[in-house]
Amino acid sequence: MSPLELCLALVVVVGLVGVLVPVLPGSVLVLGSVFVWTLAEGGATAWTVLVVATLFIAAGTVVKYVVPGRRLQQAGVPTSTQWWGALGAFAGFFVVPVVGLFLGFVAGVYAAERQRVGHDSAWPSTLAALRAAGLSILIELVAAILAATTWVVGVAIT
Repeated sequence: MSPLELCLALVVVVGLVGVLVPVLPGSVLVLGSVFVWTLAEGGATAWTVLVVATLFIAAGTVVKYVVPGRRLQQAGVPTSTQWWGALGAFAGFFVVPVVGLFLGFVAGVYAAERQRVGHDSAWPSTLAALRAAGLSILIELVAAILAATTWVVGVAIT
């Protein structure tokens, strides 16, 4: 493994961690590393690896919004509540480093649902939103791992 490949492997690992801790753009780091490797390596194999990795990341990006969104709709959580959760996550990100994203999301969803349906019914909707957010992270992580694995296979065969 070349020094460039070692550095890119480190960036891939940071990207995978970035998927779990949404402070860093995890999927972008993984795909960016594969892109840099493709430019440095060249050849049909490297470009094929980039295309496959891009397809994994793109599919993961679409699925991470579609599947949890459908689950929230089935649980009866309206889109407006989801937007309040996103707003809370955005505010929480700047108020409390790292964990503020999660705390703000929960607070935003709970506040919106409490206003909409009252205290007793707000918590089940909040739990449904948390499960959907966790599923979204899991889907993105699987896509990033598949892209990273594709890159590792590409490095091994070139």
